[in-house]
Amino acid sequence: MDATATVTPFSTLIRTASHEQHTEAETSTFMSDLLGGRLGVDAYTRYTEQLWFVYRALEEAAEALRNDPVAGPFIQSELMRSTELERDLAHLRGENWREGLEPLPATAAYAARVAECARTWPAGYIAHHYTRYLGDLSGGQIIRDKAEKTWGFERKGDGVRFYVFEQITNPAAFKRGYRELLDDVNADDLEKQRIIEECKRAFALNTAVFRELGEVFPLSA
Repeated sequence: MDATATVTPFSTLIRTASHEQHTEAETSTFMSDLLGGRLGVDAYTRYTEQLWFVYRALEEAAEALRNDPVAGPFIQSELMRSTELERDLAHLRGENWREGLEPLPATAAYAARVAECARTWPAGYIAHHYTRYLGDLSGGQIIRDKAEKTWGFERKGDGVRFYVFEQITNPAAFKRGYRELLDDVNADDLEKQRIIEECKRAFALNTAVFRELGEVFPLSA
């Protein structure tokens, strides 16, 4: 057995092992252009649409996993985003926002993998839960700030509610608690390694969505 596996907290292992994929996702051309204010609100809207499909897959499975010995501790109502996403989409697309709403192929693949893990492999579901929600609490706040400044959304209002966790008063403390859940996850070292690999896969699936969004919204030369 690798001695470091028993010493290094799992939350540290999963963060460092997925760092490269995390960076690749954050620095994608589409996200760089979006955060740089070089794309219009239509690109932000399309991105928000894609998020809805992924979070619907995450959260439709949550209730069934609430009592699961592995994934159950991670199911926390204060993290749920679907309602906020739907408010944002109603603001961005109008009250009939569901009409014509379709996932990009990469988004459909991403949501399908989340649903598959939720159904067949709760430990794998944790990998997706971690990459999404901890990212929202961290880098997601940068996106909210940029969106408010670039497209004039009301601060923490309609259009950016997805990024506002009203039930989490102390994000830093919440993230510490979440990492403690990771450290105490009900999994042996081999299963933990599989979770790490699924975490890398989650970032790769996310990056594929960014790539396809970049093809939909190319900057003119």
